[in-house]
Amino acid sequence: MDYLSNLTTNQRPWLLLAVSALGLECSALFFQYGMDLKPCIMCVYQRLAILAIFAAGVIGTVGHQNIFARALAYLSLGVGAIWGLIIALEHVEMQASSGSLFFSCEFIPNFPIWAPLHEWIPFLFEATGDCGEISWQFLGFSMPQWMVVVYALYTIAFSVVLVNRLVCAKKP
Repeated sequence: MDYLSNLTTNQRPWLLLAVSALGLECSALFFQYGMDLKPCIMCVYQRLAILAIFAAGVIGTVGHQNIFARALAYLSLGVGAIWGLIIALEHVEMQASSGSLFFSCEFIPNFPIWAPLHEWIPFLFEATGDCGEISWQFLGFSMPQWMVVVYALYTIAFSVVLVNRLVCAKKP
């Protein structure tokens, strides 16, 4: 129990988190530019969630000894992992019902007007693909299905460490 509780006060776990998220971002760019797979709007949102997880790793790596930095890292990790899981599940549902008349997929990201990331960084956040198209599979799972697994693992890790940290902090 103490091991899990003290895990976030060390630099290495946060660095591992940042490296894993950076690896996923690089993989996404390889799929887009190396394999010519077009990202859809849901892929763009999932990239942003991965960047939130990456930010959590960087903040935690740099400020692992500072309680405010760790709190910010927890917040960024939680938002990125849970929001990413919700978006990935929605994307899987879109792919399952892509033949339906009620299926719709936007082409312009719904970023805040003060942060149009698709205009500022189009190589990363511009959506050019169709949400319902399954253009890649590995072991019978599509990209969004694999992302559900990835985000579920991040969410579980976040939940276990946070709950353990809160429980151990309350012990005398």
